[in-house]
Amino acid sequence: MKWIVHSLAASALMACASGSAWAQKGETVKIGWIDPLSGLMAAVGTNQLKTFQLIAEQFNKGNASGVKFEIIPLDNKLSPQETTAALRSAMDQGARYVVQGNGSGPSLAIMDALEKHNARNKGKEVVYLNYAAVDPDLTNSKCSYWHFRLDADTSMKMEALTTYMKDQADIKKVYLINQNYSHGQQVSKYAKEMLKAKRPDVQIVGDDFAPLAQVRDFAPYIAKIKQSGADSVITGNWGSDLSLLVKAANDAGLSNVKFYTYYAFGSGTPTAMGAAADGKVYVVGYGHYNLQGPIQPLMTDFKKKMNDDLTQSSIYHAFALLDSAFVKTGGTEPVKVAAALEGMKIKSFNGEVEMRKSDHQLQQGLFITRWQKADAKHPYDAENTGYTFAPVKYYEAFVASTPTTCQMKRPS
Repeated sequence: MKWIVHSLAASALMACASGSAWAQKGETVKIGWIDPLSGLMAAVGTNQLKTFQLIAEQFNKGNASGVKFEIIPLDNKLSPQETTAALRSAMDQGARYVVQGNGSGPSLAIMDALEKHNARNKGKEVVYLNYAAVDPDLTNSKCSYWHFRLDADTSMKMEALTTYMKDQADIKKVYLINQNYSHGQQVSKYAKEMLKAKRPDVQIVGDDFAPLAQVRDFAPYIAKIKQSGADSVITGNWGSDLSLLVKAANDAGLSNVKFYTYYAFGSGTPTAMGAAADGKVYVVGYGHYNLQGPIQPLMTDFKKKMNDDLTQSSIYHAFALLDSAFVKTGGTEPVKVAAALEGMKIKSFNGEVEMRKSDHQLQQGLFITRWQKADAKHPYDAENTGYTFAPVKYYEAFVASTPTTCQMKRPS
């Protein structure tokens, strides 16, 4: 796997020189995967699980540390209570690392449980890698030493998105529609604050919240958007809540409104958009379908094997960062690995990324992409629609970086 060796070259060579790179060669590292495999968000969770399994398989063919990754899938049904039970099951099965990404409620459940578990069980600590839950509080007021976020948080993405939107002269009236939980509320909050600061002339003509993973028909919400005279919509919706929103917009012929989203690349949404959304849907994120570098072979392989799209490229960072930390520490002990992850930098598909020590928030470059017909320059065919997300702007990590209020309590 030349692309893995290349992406981790510096750390691997350093470790080989000291003889520590292969200290754990052949050891199995169990990772507990805790996310929904049932309910309305099952398609999202299933796609992410397959991504973890495929990237683990590829890393197991050749990585710098020589370990073998094993994924233990556990369905949390998008419930904090089920998440706590799944976490216990993962630990009972020998997992010292857990991953989760859908919903900040489940994230907080893991963080709270690990704070207690790790304090009471010295030598049996567990590290949590968060690949998609983006509530800023997770790395601010509620930050935890045992939690590392691989996605850009809600405020970082809104910083990049509004930086792009401020230069779009056609944006005059914006409607906000989001899921009614912490992430959706944060999207609304930051959108209003940042647009006011960057484009005070822009009117917010609506600010709606819908219950998470419960609405099956968004037509009433689309009717309100249409009536408001909005020319643009900002939404942090994901999963079925975004797919059904876009479908309702297409069904209502809402052709003169652009959607600025966080998750329109997610499972099911490209099919819902189709040709009707050509040029009208934008995404802010750390990656896109047409990425080059170490993630591209994985995206191609995923499409071939799964007949599906690899949509959560932050999952690559889970393996790349762990592999580098294993090399650096010469082992897989979570306490030492957590210390090694702090401040770690690696070169990746979206530039150099850094795990900020102060709050464990990954600092990384962000893209603005637009839905359009696939072409020679941007050939990736999303969900076999003939359309793709093509990059229209890239922002270096410092542009979207936001300050933190985290007061990290580190173990002695």
